[in-house]
Amino acid sequence: MKIYVMSVFVDDQAKALNFYTGKLGFTVKNDIPLGDHRWLTVVSREEPDGTELLLEPSEHPAVGPYKSSLVNDGIPAASFKVDDLEKEFERLRDLGVKFTLEPMDAGTVRMAVLDDTCGNLIQLVEMVKGR
Repeated sequence: MKIYVMSVFVDDQAKALNFYTGKLGFTVKNDIPLGDHRWLTVVSREEPDGTELLLEPSEHPAVGPYKSSLVNDGIPAASFKVDDLEKEFERLRDLGVKFTLEPMDAGTVRMAVLDDTCGNLIQLVEMVKGR
């Protein structure tokens, strides 16, 4: 069994697409119109056949309170692995990405948390060797 698709709820699919491709560097895997929305998935450039991230509309009534609770408690909706956290942090900050938590040590990882502009916090993680 493999993970095929994971969702992140977004307030605006067009804005999310711009952020996840233009800032984070993912590429579009699927963009299929479905009524008022789209089946819109992105993948890592490093793993184009890997797990897809569905940029899913936040319209279900349960999603608003769920997302607000996560953000208010500082809990990321998703976590993405990077090879060099400092380099990625600098690159994204230079692109205007806002971070709620700057790079820090956290046990066997270094991590940072950013705001995806679509109602979510996203964690970036670098695995640290020798810890």
